[in-house]
Amino acid sequence: MSHDHPPGLDLERLRAHLDRERPGLVHGPLDAELIEGGRSNLTYRVTDGTSRWVVRRPPLGHVLATAHDMNREHRVIKALHPTAVPVPAPVLHCEDESVIGSPFYVMEFVEGTPYRSEAQLAPLGPERTRDVILGLVDTLVELHSVDPAAAGLGDFGRPEGFLERQLRRWGKQLDASRNRDLAGIDELHAGLGKALPKSPAATVVHGDYRLDNVLIGTDDRIKAILDWEMSTLGDPLTDLGLLTMYSEPLHVADSPVSTTAGAPGHPKPAELIERYAAGSGRDVSAVSWYTAFAWFKLAVILEGIHYRYTLGQTVGAGFDRIGGLVPVFIENGLTTLQEG
Repeated sequence: MSHDHPPGLDLERLRAHLDRERPGLVHGPLDAELIEGGRSNLTYRVTDGTSRWVVRRPPLGHVLATAHDMNREHRVIKALHPTAVPVPAPVLHCEDESVIGSPFYVMEFVEGTPYRSEAQLAPLGPERTRDVILGLVDTLVELHSVDPAAAGLGDFGRPEGFLERQLRRWGKQLDASRNRDLAGIDELHAGLGKALPKSPAATVVHGDYRLDNVLIGTDDRIKAILDWEMSTLGDPLTDLGLLTMYSEPLHVADSPVSTTAGAPGHPKPAELIERYAAGSGRDVSAVSWYTAFAWFKLAVILEGIHYRYTLGQTVGAGFDRIGGLVPVFIENGLTTLQEG
């Protein structure tokens, strides 16, 4: 693995910093490879030949400090590590930009598979697939049962008015990428605003909780929840709504958005909601609002990707098909809200 210096990670400087802050941690010369890049935070796998770690830093030439807040991700992982919630062990967090050119944090490398598609899940067979997805619900219950104050996360977010702010934020996001008429999207946004549920007590919310943001071990159990960049203190049912949305089959041929809902053995959304309710003791009667909100949020995210594609800012496979998916998400959102 001689990927000496992947872009954005100076290994000599990283090594010197680790030796200074965590003497004895590293035993040999460091080697690294970029495992995930793009608009999101950059993720590197780093090894000294014996141990493996993961380094996360903001994208190169990053702007929007809040969107790539390293401190936030490291803080929540560090706070949750002593609890029953599976997260990688934190190693260190560095705000000093002179080390590698940006803030970054280091955590232990966790062995496991992020299942991203039906095809990847299918070889597990129906029973194992079912267990994996039910485990996703049980782990979410576990996360939402952590007492934020006891974990040192009492000031991790502003729970009051959380849903109104979320709706406003995604509405603004939509306005920023409007360049075509999208039937029903304003109706969906307004409908969500009119029917705002009363939030339960705030918990730590992951913000992007789905199958491909967890690592599954060979025993089909969740080894670690990853990608905490959207985490905050807020309404736990937003996580359930998103998980429910991802459990609905899309019925779109060759969809560029990964969904595993059609894999044999995948439990139906109703069963997941039921299991969450039983495990958490929370009232889930407004779950259709949260699921409709998830459809809306994804429609806005996809429209943003489509908008950048039309401006020639995104290249790669599948981007040309994203625009056609957006109406499907709007439609599903409206149906879910009406049925609710």
